[in-house]
Amino acid sequence: MRRYFNTEGVCRPQIHYMVRLDERLKKIRSRYIERGSYFVINRGRQYGKTTTLKALAGYLRPDYIVLSMDFQEIGTAEFQDEAVFSRAFAEVLMKAYRYNGKTEDEEEVLKPLTCFLKEAGNLTMREMFDRLSLICERAPGPIVLMIDEVDSASNYQVFLDFLALLRGYYLDRENKPIFHSVILAGVYDIKNLKLKLRPDSEHKYNSPWNIAAKYNLTMSFSAAEISSMLQEYEEDNRTGMNVQEIAENIYGYTSGYPYLVSAICKFLDEEMEEDNRYQNIEPWTKEGVAEAVKRILSEISVPLFDSMVKQLDHFSDLREMLERILYQGQQISFSPAEKSINMGMMFGFLKEENGRVAIANRIFEMYLLNLFISEESIRSEAFQYGQRDKNQFIRNGHLDMRLVLEKFVVHFTDIYGKNDEKFIEAYGRKFFLLYLKPIINGVGNYYLEAQTRDARRTDVIVDYRGEQFIVELKIWHGNEYNERGEEQLLDYLDYYRIGEGYMLSFNFNKKKETGVKEVRMGDKIIVEAVV
Repeated sequence: MRRYFNTEGVCRPQIHYMVRLDERLKKIRSRYIERGSYFVINRGRQYGKTTTLKALAGYLRPDYIVLSMDFQEIGTAEFQDEAVFSRAFAEVLMKAYRYNGKTEDEEEVLKPLTCFLKEAGNLTMREMFDRLSLICERAPGPIVLMIDEVDSASNYQVFLDFLALLRGYYLDRENKPIFHSVILAGVYDIKNLKLKLRPDSEHKYNSPWNIAAKYNLTMSFSAAEISSMLQEYEEDNRTGMNVQEIAENIYGYTSGYPYLVSAICKFLDEEMEEDNRYQNIEPWTKEGVAEAVKRILSEISVPLFDSMVKQLDHFSDLREMLERILYQGQQISFSPAEKSINMGMMFGFLKEENGRVAIANRIFEMYLLNLFISEESIRSEAFQYGQRDKNQFIRNGHLDMRLVLEKFVVHFTDIYGKNDEKFIEAYGRKFFLLYLKPIINGVGNYYLEAQTRDARRTDVIVDYRGEQFIVELKIWHGNEYNERGEEQLLDYLDYYRIGEGYMLSFNFNKKKETGVKEVRMGDKIIVEAVV
């Protein structure tokens, strides 16, 4: 069977094109398993946690007894009662033991749990742990316990009791045999479980899981790792792609988020050639990658994005922070102790970059912008003007960005000219994005360049039918600052190998001259608009 890119469930190298995990597995073994660590792998949705656990189980089995469990195998009702949970856990663990491949003395090893399940009465979790200790003592090798989807248990006190007992046995394992190593995997960090159970501040982070070693290995893919995966694909399919260039392009959009990398590759491999809309675009090119990103962002239901919307609805402070970063260019100092930052990092929406909070990747940024702007568009005059004007900006299939700026200057003065400086400084850039959205909608994309985004300056990169436009949005701070902005924009135009750039300044000087002018600087042209 021909290998393919997988976005549904566990990836397996025999049937899927995937980033090789060998080095990562070696590090997990040497840094955690061999040291007997108990730890948590918590990452955002579809971040490759289950794939990593499955691969790790196979990697460890020659030397360890690996018991792989999934808390989704235990029903919701079974988490609400200690005795019922204990029986259910015992049953799932016994099944995992029988699947682990170590068959010698299997029945004798499992006998403590077999008898436990046969006993009548209201059995306690402590009794179950006594039997688990006997199993670890009798087993022919050290046992590694892996539990996936621990979020399934996160709303139940019985799971916290389970963690407390596991902690107790861990601390006394010289006297009471217990699992050699334990790995819990899910989105929520274990320290946040009491935050979900008990919202009052005194219990926020009082988790019994303070024995856990810090898991700090990256699970995102580097451009080099993506390149290695694409090289395998290229050897099989001979597309003629520039492997390194496409790998770096994909990384630029995804920052190595595993699901997003696979989704782009899957679209290029399977869907692009079969869809007549893309017959003039070569799949494994920068233009093809841009089309794949556009397609992913336009899908009606993507579980990863659905989960993002759900979390933003639930955590309003996190949503407000994201809006400030995107719309106002606000630079927020990174502190994992701050609740919203902590939650954003845990869900995979945020990352630390040069000591500041940043959106985790460009696709998330584009999705969030689309989401926020779609919600704003219902009541936005700027969006309505853009919707009304949109047909006049496309000439022979090309976007006339100069005309976009000219029209925006007129509309902005009419709609927002009488607002005060504080209002425009906070929302001016949002109004331009709202105006631009209906003009490129369905054909082009835009995103904010993270390296230039701050309270004074933001660069918007617009992709329209394979053509890129760089628009610098900035707050006016005098001629000297404006000249520096021109020089910075020239550097950016050189980087992208583009001859014309655009600058939109929000000027609060009462003697300002609004309008659009053209400035020639060497072999480049900068179209400057002032509102």
